[in-house]
Amino acid sequence: MSDAPKTVPPAASPAAALAEPTQRVRASWTAGVVGVNWGINTVFFAPINVLIGLQATAIDAPNKEAILSLVTAFGAFVSLVANPLSGALSDRTTSRFGRRRPWVLGGALVVVVALLIMSGATTVAIMVAGWCLVQAGANAMYAAIYAAIPDRVPLEQRGLVGGLAAMGQTLGILTGAAVGFVIAGNVPFGYLLCAGILVLSVLVYVFRGDDPALPRDAVGRFEWRKFLAGFWISPVKYPDFGWAWLTRFLMFVGNQLTIVYLLFFLTDVIQHPDPAGGVLILTGAYAVTVVITTVIAGKWSDRAGKRRVFVAGSSAMIACAAVIMAFAPTFPAALVGAVVLGAGFGAYLAVDFALLTQVLPSSASRGKDLGVINIAASLPQVIAPTLAFLAVTYFGGYRTMFIVAAAIGLLAAVLVYRIKSVP
Repeated sequence: MSDAPKTVPPAASPAAALAEPTQRVRASWTAGVVGVNWGINTVFFAPINVLIGLQATAIDAPNKEAILSLVTAFGAFVSLVANPLSGALSDRTTSRFGRRRPWVLGGALVVVVALLIMSGATTVAIMVAGWCLVQAGANAMYAAIYAAIPDRVPLEQRGLVGGLAAMGQTLGILTGAAVGFVIAGNVPFGYLLCAGILVLSVLVYVFRGDDPALPRDAVGRFEWRKFLAGFWISPVKYPDFGWAWLTRFLMFVGNQLTIVYLLFFLTDVIQHPDPAGGVLILTGAYAVTVVITTVIAGKWSDRAGKRRVFVAGSSAMIACAAVIMAFAPTFPAALVGAVVLGAGFGAYLAVDFALLTQVLPSSASRGKDLGVINIAASLPQVIAPTLAFLAVTYFGGYRTMFIVAAAIGLLAAVLVYRIKSVP
């Protein structure tokens, strides 16, 4: 990627904000996108993987799984609304700072306040309230930063930029695991550390992001009925969008099932002497392979001009990782599973995002449409913990949970070929 200035239409022109991009983005712009993704995923995964689990154990150890599932499920319900709503509102934002940057900055401020609430939570009710607020702010950021990619990145560069954005996600997951390890059980400090990381993560995009303003006269009159109706995207009228949504949903359910009870799996099944340290090791192995495969697969798919074969192959790899965890419940096998999972999910994140941008119905509603797509990533946060709880508690334990994850991943690999407009 070049840092040379690019020529864009004047910021006051609707074409600058709504036209299909043709100029390659600068490295500094991409670094800003990667940074925001790093921060968002740090504040997602440090609590999900470690902090909420430790709080749940401190509040009611015998029911820690149920508390974790309850808190994450409520937060996921909030994300189902916050992501597409924020995306749709960012589509209509006419700030002189652009359509997306105000939502990244505003969402970050909300998350910081929410993390402060979480740091002092001593009851399940406060945990639920704080986590819902985290989800609201973080999903506003998430919707805006992902809409910025098809706003500014040309089609032939989206696999690479999507891969680098996915690398930011992975760095956030790794940072979240590191936070859980270094705090040595000091949960309030962990939340404060997440807040500091989030503030740092948004600085480059907020101050260097290329985000042309949308003139007021380019936005039609606001009508509630029309606005709300826009969230329904007919799978009959846009079948490829519908299949892309479904395969993404299945992939995220399978992935979430594999990782949601990782701390408890290491504690109760593998009986690792340092579960938080084990989470860090597994997440580190996962992160390294994700970073490698996101960049390689994204760039490779750009050059090949193909997306579906990469998505199908990565789905199958995620299924293999779940099978390994199901039938070899030892830490060395879990380490192999983490590497396979990272390789598959890294390739998936990079290529599937590029595929998704090619099936969006309209350039004027990218934020809203990607928000609807992101429901497919948020809804599994409700579905997967519930499935995991039922599998572990009533239907055979962790092996059943991982087998279900594998079956779902394989189904996603098959269904991606129902998308016809993308090779």
